[in-house]
Amino acid sequence: MNRTDRWMKVWTAAAAALVLSAGTAMASEQEDGGAPGSWLSTYVTARTIGLGGAFVGVADEATAAVWNPAGLATLVPNELRFETSQLFDETSINAFNFAVPGNKLPSFGLSIVNLSSGNFERTNELNDPLGTFKEGETAYIFSMAKGINPRFALGTNVKVVKQAVEESNATGVGFDIGALYSVTPNLKVGLSALNVGGPNLTLRDTKETYPMEIRGGFSAIVLNGRGLLSAEMDQADGPGTRFRGGTEYWVQPMIGLRVGMDDQEPAGGMSYRFAGKYQFDYGVQDHPLGLEHRVGLTYRFGGFFAKAQAEPQVFSPTGEKATTKIDLNARTKAETESWTLTLVNKSDETVRTFGGKGVPPAHLQWDGKDETGLPLPDGDYRYTLTVHDVEGRVIESRTRVVQISTGGPQGAVPVIPVQ
Repeated sequence: MNRTDRWMKVWTAAAAALVLSAGTAMASEQEDGGAPGSWLSTYVTARTIGLGGAFVGVADEATAAVWNPAGLATLVPNELRFETSQLFDETSINAFNFAVPGNKLPSFGLSIVNLSSGNFERTNELNDPLGTFKEGETAYIFSMAKGINPRFALGTNVKVVKQAVEESNATGVGFDIGALYSVTPNLKVGLSALNVGGPNLTLRDTKETYPMEIRGGFSAIVLNGRGLLSAEMDQADGPGTRFRGGTEYWVQPMIGLRVGMDDQEPAGGMSYRFAGKYQFDYGVQDHPLGLEHRVGLTYRFGGFFAKAQAEPQVFSPTGEKATTKIDLNARTKAETESWTLTLVNKSDETVRTFGGKGVPPAHLQWDGKDETGLPLPDGDYRYTLTVHDVEGRVIESRTRVVQISTGGPQGAVPVIPVQ
């Protein structure tokens, strides 16, 4: 057993021990509204709220740094994300995330999360009104992550938190560390320690320290990649233990649905992908004060990718457009080992597969026939390009649709009016 494998087993055992020890240490939920940093500890995005906040073992997008910075090492394209949420009494949370995946260099990320309150009334000793003031807190999270190998990644955050109440201001610095291990291609476990050594903030004469928080959980890809299951346990002084869990299912390549449970609060959400690079997320969660609504927009670009695009998208093997040309393009983190283009019918049955060693060709032609050379019936066929690199990483393209149509004329028929 090499050193890397030993580290993997240590982190996996630590994650399991965390879940067991935290479960026996705390048997009931504790209120955390007054705990320092509780606003950031309970922060969820429009996507993660639908998973019940269980994201430490998923960590597959730019927002991963808030849960587990090691997740940034698994990113493929660059990601830019904006989040906003209107809570109660004019309180709002807004966030910005940017992440760049690395190859020989580590992956880097920047997250800015801001909490802004509504107006509070200011009074003197006699309870006379003296106007209003607001309270605000902002966390600047600088992240770095590196894959030790394709299955195991480590990450760290430098977290700078600023707080302002009336004319008082405070700044504190803390650190987060995390690990992510792929037990199998479809099963991952994650472990993170947040607020290591701070932040410590002093407003006037009162010093507050964000409590250290341990998070452990797993995620599992199911239903041929269309479904995701996730579960997580969080343990911190003050808030105590929280259990989170959720599921995600992509009904179509463009539409995903989620439902989850954040401790005792049910939640749900949906996603819509469009134009190949954008994703809109919406999440909603029940709360004693009413429903919480969150929205987010993600833009993915550059980085490492796989693309496949058929032209024409509708063709007839017996007509004028007898074939369709599928353009292929890919960029992998390490040297490309192999590629596969798979076409499936509406019953999720694979009808044709192309593939080879090295990088994919610039394009290929498909004549609408199956592996045996027989013509396929009219209908929609989904296709996906999958690329493997020499270090075991897998990149998949967006799933697209091409249509075979032989039931009508394949061109315009001129109409000559009768004289």
